[in-house]
Amino acid sequence: MATPLPTGIDVLDQRLDGGVPPGSIIALCAPPASQAELLLAEFMGPRETLYLTLDRTERAVTDGLRRTTTETGDPDVRAVLDENRVDHALEHLEDRPRDSTVIVDHHTVIETEERDRVSEFVTRLRRHLTDTGGVAVLYCLDGDPVPERRATTLHSADVVFRLTVDVVGATVNTRLAVPKVRGGRALTETLKLQLTDRVTVDTSRDIA
Repeated sequence: MATPLPTGIDVLDQRLDGGVPPGSIIALCAPPASQAELLLAEFMGPRETLYLTLDRTERAVTDGLRRTTTETGDPDVRAVLDENRVDHALEHLEDRPRDSTVIVDHHTVIETEERDRVSEFVTRLRRHLTDTGGVAVLYCLDGDPVPERRATTLHSADVVFRLTVDVVGATVNTRLAVPKVRGGRALTETLKLQLTDRVTVDTSRDIA
């Protein structure tokens, strides 16, 4: 069995028996008004990373990463052009090192494409990951309305991370669910996260 690739979040990796299988496509679903980008930063730490930005400039992404307290290494940040965005995104996959990470921020933009184009993107991305033994994180924004191709994304993904944020009184409750791990073990309980300027997992038990 191939050695799992760590996510960069120690407690999560322990729950996942070391991390995620090589070659996995991960769908990270989260509200836009959340600190989900901290999770993306954690993914960059363990491996070389190609960061494809579809709605922000390269400068905006690199400036944001520079301000984070998380060790992100030296990611290769590339902006994807609006015209022929699927082809342009796929071109950036060429000559990537083995065991590397690809982040697509945000994949919701790809989900606006025609169904056959979305399928082509996922198919060719998976072929790349199979060849390199790497992992991809598709950052999917939750919202209303739900993107028409979201079901296709979730079905194609090998692993699904779902971040939820609830404001209860004066407290912001953030939890991470892992309901799907193809070829592995999904988590039956959510992880309680503290997302401030970095990711912290609260391992204490809530007492009703």
